[in-house]
Amino acid sequence: MPCNRSGKTQALRNAATDAERKLWHRLRGKQLGVKFRRQYPITGYVADFALPEARLVVELDGTQHQQQVSYDAERSRKFQVNGYRVLRFWNDDVLLRMEDVLERILRAITQPLRNPPGLAQRARRSVGPRGSAAQAGHPHPLQAGEGVDGPS
Repeated sequence: MPCNRSGKTQALRNAATDAERKLWHRLRGKQLGVKFRRQYPITGYVADFALPEARLVVELDGTQHQQQVSYDAERSRKFQVNGYRVLRFWNDDVLLRMEDVLERILRAITQPLRNPPGLAQRARRSVGPRGSAAQAGHPHPLQAGEGVDGPS
């Protein structure tokens, strides 16, 4: 969502989804050893979660994102043009496979910073076995058995 004021970010924080609240509970307070920001403005958009030091954005997608694929692609492109890597997860991934999501985020934090074209598209995968996120039409679901140790 285009951003121009801190009031908008506060409103987004107050209207967080269950998945956003649960992920924030696990990211806040340097629990992963780094300081994440929630509803962080970057280049005219508000990232769900950002780790500016590692140039990492974590976005959570609900079912409404199935109808706004081009908008999400533009947001990811803007983040990438400004040097951020983008990880996208379905809300169901956070709600049903939190440890896998956190492991994927930790791997991204520890990987050397590089920004090849299409990173956001490759990162936008379901982290669990074929299940609700894959069946909901996610553009890049992992295949059965791929999990977090599978191809990225």
